[in-house]
Amino acid sequence: MSDSDGRGRLTVLKTYKLYVGGKFPRSESGRVYEVTDARSRWLANAPRSSRKDARDAVVAARKAFGGWSGATAYNRGQVLYRIAEMLEGRADQFVREVADAEGLSRAKAAAVVEASIDRWVWYAGWTDKIAQVVGGANPVAGPYFNLSSPEPTGVVAVLAPQQSSLLGLVSVVAPVVATGNTAVVVASETRPLPALSLSEVLATSDVPGGVVNVLSGRTAEIAAPLAAHQDVNGIDLTGAGGDAALAKELEVAAADNLKRVLRPSARTGTGAAPADDWTQDPGTRRMTAFLETKTVWHPTGALGVSGSSY
Repeated sequence: MSDSDGRGRLTVLKTYKLYVGGKFPRSESGRVYEVTDARSRWLANAPRSSRKDARDAVVAARKAFGGWSGATAYNRGQVLYRIAEMLEGRADQFVREVADAEGLSRAKAAAVVEASIDRWVWYAGWTDKIAQVVGGANPVAGPYFNLSSPEPTGVVAVLAPQQSSLLGLVSVVAPVVATGNTAVVVASETRPLPALSLSEVLATSDVPGGVVNVLSGRTAEIAAPLAAHQDVNGIDLTGAGGDAALAKELEVAAADNLKRVLRPSARTGTGAAPADDWTQDPGTRRMTAFLETKTVWHPTGALGVSGSSY
């Protein structure tokens, strides 16, 4: 890459950083690794996260969980919509980064960015509706109300898709936070730059610090401590879909404290890409994957001396 932009001035190269607890630290280890484009040309040095960075991200996510899960669903929807607004304003930057990362033409990269913005809006609309779909009053044989309502699982580790640097990333992160969970996201190992730039959008979109934490580096190195971490309540293994041995290893580690595990989608043949098509209607599967159902029983009829009833 040239040191000059052709106009006699030095190019200002961007320093990419992690996003943990609403701040932008360098990796605790001080390590970086080279990120190249689809033609193997150098793009940037990305921070290579350590186990310590992963633990710090879990602490930040746990600290943020109470406030985020306790916010109204309507408020969470407003925040997610704000992310879409800010991403729209920086669309040109993301078009360039997606085109470089995925080897797409500018027109195709623009379509990916537009779809990513729409995906945030789509999940923003679901925040105050998912409870009506998966919760409700249950028929029981007795003088009782039996009501079920969904609650977020907690801290969720998300392994972002390796090939889809932005749309796939948004498609796995948005449903986790839309339903009140907090997330520790491991960006695509080979295409991390759109994820690291998305962190800057999150930081300016009213997302409380710690709700989403973004790490870059070697997926297996970061995912192992997250899968075994006793304060992580769930893990999405989408980004490990290309490595069956790693996915199995992480699932075994996750079983140690009964984490919820979202397995990679089934593959359609030997050497085939994962079955996920990020351009399709995502449905509710990824939202319900990290929800718990709370059921409350309440008697009906006259109660107490006052004769009041419910």
